Amino acid sequence: MTEIDIRTQGHAGRITLTRPKALNALTHEMCLQIEAALDAWRADPAVALVVIDAAGDKAFCAGGDIQKLYDTGRAGDLDYGRTFWRDEYRLNAKIAEYPKPYVAFLNGFTMGGGVGIGCHGSHRIVNQTSKIAMPECSIGLVPDVGGSLLLARAPGRLGEYLGITGARMGPADAIHAGFADSYVPAELWPDLITALCDTGDISALAPTCETPPQGALSTAQPAIDAAFAGETLHDILRALRCDDSPLAQDALQKIGHNSPLSMACTVEMIHRLRGPAADIRRALDLEYRFTHRAMAHGDFLEGIRARIIDKDNAPNWRHDLETLPAIAVSQMLMPLGADTLTDHKEG
Repeated sequence: MTEIDIRTQGHAGRITLTRPKALNALTHEMCLQIEAALDAWRADPAVALVVIDAAGDKAFCAGGDIQKLYDTGRAGDLDYGRTFWRDEYRLNAKIAEYPKPYVAFLNGFTMGGGVGIGCHGSHRIVNQTSKIAMPECSIGLVPDVGGSLLLARAPGRLGEYLGITGARMGPADAIHAGFADSYVPAELWPDLITALCDTGDISALAPTCETPPQGALSTAQPAIDAAFAGETLHDILRALRCDDSPLAQDALQKIGHNSPLSMACTVEMIHRLRGPAADIRRALDLEYRFTHRAMAHGDFLEGIRARIIDKDNAPNWRHDLETLPAIAVSQMLMPLGADTLTDHKEG
């Protein structure tokens, strides 16, 4: 079986990720194929909308395929990863700006790179199995693929909470946080996809939408807003350590496993992107400043070693939570000059 099945079906451009045993992890080649299809369908009058889904019931896409990123990085080849991220981010921007309806069916796990190809579409569908997260800080990266913009736009301080803890969202929480739009029970998906393809009319979606089972984030919002309101990671840690609630203690436990540098940069990125001036390209440009440097100056290779390769879950991060210097954050997020992702310059 190939990694991806791209075709037209009725009035729809159809994309199906077909790596269920790998939880449909996104490879560089898959990114390029999706981009080529979107470019071709953009001006094709026979294609009224795009529908993307995935094979298997465990995951829409659980992230990027990081094995090759690790192997090339360890061998001293930083260009492969940088090229992969540039191409992936270009695709993310095209999805966010796509002129036709882009309907993503986000079953099971949608994390990292899956968020990039699923959660910037115009119509994002979840069901009872959906679990959406941005867990990049646990591997020495930051929420990227435009995820930093979604976090910045989340209500209150949910962005900081989701970004530095990597907490998973069920269907109601994903809708509340702005990562999804509609809840449609899984058993209705096949007929809905058929209707979208047959008619090319996005209005086929509305009659299938239901109210999702109750989530946790809306109830926890006031407590999250209070605990995660600090200007820096250190401010947030101080607030959490003075809070003996189960939510605060669970957050501290999650934070304790993650890269301090990644989390501090995540908080800074969210704060820079919060406001009306931020858009997808501004977010991707900022993310690329970090990922461009992630192998040489960050914790990415060590995080992958500890979590994925050796699985000892004992990463030796470059900094600890108590002594992380502010200058380290500034250095990771400085403009890249000639290596900048886009022509768009951030102030």
